[in-house]
Amino acid sequence: MSAAVERSSLLAGGTRARLVQAGPADATEAVVFVHGNPGSADDWVRLVGAAGAAGHRAVAFDLPDFGETIAPDGFEHTPFGYAEFVAEALDELGIERAQLVLHDFGGPIGLVWAMAHPDALAGIVLIDTGVLPGYTWHRLARIWRTPVLGELFQAITNRRGYRFALNRNEPRGLPREFVETMYDHYDRRTRRAVLKLYRATPDPGGMSENLIGLLAPRDVPALVVWGEDDAYLPSSYAHEQKQAFPSADVHVLPASGHWPFADAPETVERLLVEFLARVGARAAEAG
Repeated sequence: MSAAVERSSLLAGGTRARLVQAGPADATEAVVFVHGNPGSADDWVRLVGAAGAAGHRAVAFDLPDFGETIAPDGFEHTPFGYAEFVAEALDELGIERAQLVLHDFGGPIGLVWAMAHPDALAGIVLIDTGVLPGYTWHRLARIWRTPVLGELFQAITNRRGYRFALNRNEPRGLPREFVETMYDHYDRRTRRAVLKLYRATPDPGGMSENLIGLLAPRDVPALVVWGEDDAYLPSSYAHEQKQAFPSADVHVLPASGHWPFADAPETVERLLVEFLARVGARAAEAG
């Protein structure tokens, strides 16, 4: 079951961002979806609707220079710059507490926001992302992080090559419409933003140590969903999330890749709705 999903925009961080939302628009606690690379608010439409149907306020928006949102002059394409944008967007939306749903590079961005706003973090859902102790960059990230080579790679990537590159590592393949929509948004502006973001991001292993130290004592309610055959972030990291979230409910999905919400949508939707219900029941019991 899915609630009606409203598409609009919000003004935050000096730019206008595309917004997808469902559920009670005046609630001060919300399920906040943060997409990765490549990605946009479009990634989350189904899950936003599912969370809204379950009675929660749910929002997703394009990050600057992804989807249809243009970064303002001087924007810092770093996890910290993007985390600040998330903070400003939530302020604009009147959201005081968030249950984050993060995927891919939405992980470091959302976790940096959580470090700066620990009391505002009501829960977290990590989909093929999170703390990555000891992680080394995957092959494509190493290309993007290399000057000249990264620019050349971005320049020669066309729709056919993009479709092939995404699907060759996905055991089930990705829905054609999902891939085509991602490529439609993968314009020169976004390609430049990807290079800036990857080159400005510190070693994920080092960042993880700080995150674990801050978050573990809080034991924030957490759901971890990981594709067993993720070619970019190995599924062995799924259980590593308990270092930062000791009570995390961990699910590794067989025959799923880096985008479980696209190749196993029914399963991810069910796990998300059940998790939100558990967190809501716990909060009602405590309050």
